[in-house]
Amino acid sequence: MFAAERRQLILEMVRANGAVSLRELARVVQTSEVTVRRDVRALEAEGLLDRRHGGAVLPGGFTRESGFPQKSHLATAEKTAIADLAAGLVEEGEAIVVGAGTTTQELARRLARVPGLTVVTNSLLVAQALAHANRVEVVMTGGTLRGSNYALVGSGAEQSLQGLRVSKAFLSGSGLTAERGLSTSNMLSASVDRALVQAAAEVVVLADHTKLGTDTMFQTVPTDLITRLVTDEPPGHDDRAATELQALADQGVQIAVAGTGNSAGGEQAPARRAPLPGPRRGVTLRSGAGFGEPTGAERGRVADLRRR
Repeated sequence: MFAAERRQLILEMVRANGAVSLRELARVVQTSEVTVRRDVRALEAEGLLDRRHGGAVLPGGFTRESGFPQKSHLATAEKTAIADLAAGLVEEGEAIVVGAGTTTQELARRLARVPGLTVVTNSLLVAQALAHANRVEVVMTGGTLRGSNYALVGSGAEQSLQGLRVSKAFLSGSGLTAERGLSTSNMLSASVDRALVQAAAEVVVLADHTKLGTDTMFQTVPTDLITRLVTDEPPGHDDRAATELQALADQGVQIAVAGTGNSAGGEQAPARRAPLPGPRRGVTLRSGAGFGEPTGAERGRVADLRRR
C-alpha cells in the first residue's frame, strides 16, 4: 500500500471513530507502528488530525465520543486483558456498581462466574452480559435510554442511585489524566457516572493506554477519588503514557497493568513490567489475582513497566 493510500485510510478511520490507537491503525493498514506514526505526523502537519498518547484523534483539542459500534472494535485485546485483571478485584457475595462502556461490558462477562454477586448498572450491555448468570443479581437503574452506548441516563437514573451503598464502582470513560481524572464527552453520561461514584466505597477505573493523557469535556471522577486504575502495558516508545501513569501514582492511585500478548498456546500473557521515565520512587505494581489492601507506604505507588 502506497503512503497516500495508507494516510487516506488512517484519516478515514479517525474521522469515523474520533480516536484510534496506533496499534489498531497498524493492524488495519497492515504495516508497522513506526510507519503509522510517521503517517500520523504527516497528517498532523496538514492539520487533518492531532496526535495523542499512542494514537490519533480528530483535531480541535477535546475528542468527541464514538458510538458503540466503533468503540467495540477498538483496542479489543487491551480491553480483554484489562477485564481479566479487574475481575480479580471482585469477591464472592459483593455488591458493586458497573458503569457503561465496552471495557465494563467485557468485565461483566467475567463477573458472571462470581457467585452471590449483586451488580447495579445503568448499562443494558452489562445487564445483558449477566442476564443468564444463575447466581448473580442484576439491578438496573431507571432513566432514559441513550442509544449510542446503550446506557440509561438522566434524572431517573441518578435518583435511583440515591441512598445506595456498595463496595466498589467500576467505570470507564473517554480520557484519563492525572490533572483532571476520568472524563467523558457526554454531559448526561458524566452526571450518571458521578452518581455511581457517590454510591461506592472504592472507585476502580478501567482505561486502556490510548486514553492516558487524553482530556475530554466533562469530568466524571477527580483523581483524588480514584482508588485503582487497571490499564494495559503502553508500547515501549510511549514515554508520555508511562509518565502519566507515574503522575497518577504520585497522587495516590494504585495501578495494575495487564499484559496483552498471546502465548504460543493462545492464552493471555501475564502482566508485565517495564521502566517508567523520570525519578524512581520505589513504586509497587499490583497485578493478577490478590489485590490485597495496600499498606500506607504502598499506596500511590506503581511498579516499573518493562518495555517490550
